[in-house]
Amino acid sequence: MKKIFLLLLILSFSSGLKSQNINGYIVSDTGNLTIVKIWGTHYERGFAYGYLCSGKIMSMMNDYILPQFGSSLTMARQVLQQGTSLLVDSVYYHEAQGLIDGLDAAGQIIGNLNYLDVIAANCMLDFMSMAGIKFKDGGPGCSSLMSWGAATAGTDLDDKSVISRHLDWSNDVTLINNQVIVIHIPSETNEQPWAMIGFAGQISALSGVNKHMGVFQHMMSDFSGTGQLNMGYEPVWFSLRKALELNDYNNDGVNNTKDMCDILSTHTNGYADGYIITMLASANNDTSGLIAQIAEIAAAPPYIIFRGNEFPDSINTDNLYAANYEIKRNNHYHFCTRYTKTMHAVDNGTNISSQRNWEILRDSSNSGAGNIQFMQFIPDEGILNIAVHKNGKAAYRNNPVTLYLNDLFITSTLVGPGNKESMDFILYPNPVDNKLYISVPNLKSDKLIVRITDISGKEVDLTFNKISSHGQNVYQTSTDQLSGGIYTCRIISKNAAGSKNFVKVKK
Repeated sequence: MKKIFLLLLILSFSSGLKSQNINGYIVSDTGNLTIVKIWGTHYERGFAYGYLCSGKIMSMMNDYILPQFGSSLTMARQVLQQGTSLLVDSVYYHEAQGLIDGLDAAGQIIGNLNYLDVIAANCMLDFMSMAGIKFKDGGPGCSSLMSWGAATAGTDLDDKSVISRHLDWSNDVTLINNQVIVIHIPSETNEQPWAMIGFAGQISALSGVNKHMGVFQHMMSDFSGTGQLNMGYEPVWFSLRKALELNDYNNDGVNNTKDMCDILSTHTNGYADGYIITMLASANNDTSGLIAQIAEIAAAPPYIIFRGNEFPDSINTDNLYAANYEIKRNNHYHFCTRYTKTMHAVDNGTNISSQRNWEILRDSSNSGAGNIQFMQFIPDEGILNIAVHKNGKAAYRNNPVTLYLNDLFITSTLVGPGNKESMDFILYPNPVDNKLYISVPNLKSDKLIVRITDISGKEVDLTFNKISSHGQNVYQTSTDQLSGGIYTCRIISKNAAGSKNFVKVKK
């Protein structure tokens, strides 16, 4: 019955494909990191994501995901269709089908690839544990440092909360070249804007933030058990997504760590493998436990353990650190080398500024060449700083770009004033350091208005000079006066208007 229901569900969403709009656009693309914004229903968001990131998604599927699964892909499909081992909410099947349809509409040769393969890719940690499959490259690692309250008092954060987080995997070229941030603007009334930070094709959350909270998954490498079939596990990345996307999971009137904890606690059989989840919310919450928590979850008792700063973990004051080993679970206190180095760097646990929080994790907890992403989230300021593996250098060795969530989560999708025709143009480089170029290939009039606005909507005074004609229509300006962050470039001519976002590199 489950299989028939899913088939009818997907067929119903496939009808009307020819008229599907593309509800999204590329905010920024630097080669190693693409930021894409999508809106609408789950299916509409999936379609836009598949269409806009089609090349990167196909690269991830063909060059990383499918080789990891190998001949076990058929078994993964069967496990999902069976519906008793890995339980995935139906809305994500809608979204997966939308992604496949978007790939097809973009002209990709998808062959036998279908929506079950998308879901399997997003359940790969869980399935590989149950199937006893080892990652060919060692798989993900990760570490996080959270600071708030007494730790950040007297610094630029002034008691606010902050988390820095390493995503460690391997220096596989496919992973490095296909990193994405996907900004979701849901039309469903019970959902809220959120951002996934990961790899092309992910519709779940390995790392993610909304305007209230960030959640991040680590492996628990000293867990030696495996998941079992027919236990009804929820795939761990989908649990994280629900905590971010749902307006208020537990209906207590606030979004904080309790939403994530309550989602995890509903799964009385645990999860398919050993995982560590770090979660950080606004410092405006009443207690430390609602601001910062670490969950140690597994496929064997004790299934779910929560660790806050009340636990004697040797990290002083309002700081919490996690790497890849049990600390509170089984009273293991497994302090690895990175844990010990971070503990000493935190010292007495005070005067932890945003910069120091970043530097402690950068210098004491990096994994070397396998550090794919290094990010920092400050909920009360709506700031996401992110550096990625690029130019042969691990993420922790690169300078971060600052993204502002208030700008990323704006729900308006208008490109220009009035009823003007949408104008296509090229804006480069993006991110920009000191020179920004605009190329308008099909400009029908010499009269072109260019307006640059910051995240608050305030117009920035930049002068554009035309440097090329003969049908090229290229304009240039200096961006030295701009602060780091996201800006909107609007161009308006007599008959058309267009809009694109760009990122100014933080000095």
